[in-house]
Amino acid sequence: MPQLPAPDYPAEVRARLDADAREIVARYPDSRSALLPLLHLVQAEEGYVSRTGMRFCAETLGLTTAEVTAVATFYTMYRRKPSGDYQVGVCTNTLCAVMGGDAIFDELKQHLGVGNNETTPDGKVTLEHIECNAACDFAPVVMVNWEFFDNQTPETAKRLVDDLRAGRPVTPTRGAPLCTYKETARILAGFPDERPGAVEASGGAGPASLVGLRLAKGEAAPGARVVHPRGEAPQDEPAPGSGHLSSHDAPQPTSASDPQHPSGPVTEEGE
Repeated sequence: MPQLPAPDYPAEVRARLDADAREIVARYPDSRSALLPLLHLVQAEEGYVSRTGMRFCAETLGLTTAEVTAVATFYTMYRRKPSGDYQVGVCTNTLCAVMGGDAIFDELKQHLGVGNNETTPDGKVTLEHIECNAACDFAPVVMVNWEFFDNQTPETAKRLVDDLRAGRPVTPTRGAPLCTYKETARILAGFPDERPGAVEASGGAGPASLVGLRLAKGEAAPGARVVHPRGEAPQDEPAPGSGHLSSHDAPQPTSASDPQHPSGPVTEEGE
């Protein structure tokens, strides 16, 4: 059966969202480009993207609700049903999984009594498995409202969700202090984080992620070790002039250094 049109927001809520939406749309030469931050804006209001929120976005930008729905259902960062104050995402992509992510996710499901994309009865925690968050150097990683909690174990992850549900202070491994999912959504909509010290607390990549950058610049990285091909005896020093910290990076033969296999134009068979 076709659904009835989504109800509108109460008048005072609509007026507040209209003012915020005008500020967002003004940032873009094409109003349609404001759809993603507008979806974050309505998510900040209700904690998820409701039918009312999609109607608001469509009316504000002159789109159809079908166009808005297509975008809202494509990105996993937009929730389609009411969710908790804290989105607890366990990375189950390859590296995190083999380092313990799968075990963490299974333990949390049992500990919280919920499945994937389900919320605890107290409305505090929504559990989900997530794809790579570009923090493989710190695997396995758990994220809470997109803030990093690195090098987790089933035990530390269970303490984390217990603290969240009890209202105890929780500090991410790096980055800004934790806030609620609605507050996070408003920041993602492009509004400033006005919490004292929050912006200053935001950090860049962790030390493990910066080792590769130091190696690329030719700097000595503390604790870096050379990896040699399997079965080859390690050498104390790299070959003169090689300039490579790993023998896996050795130059490959080219036409200049391998006369038996010169490069040249490739012709069709028979020419």
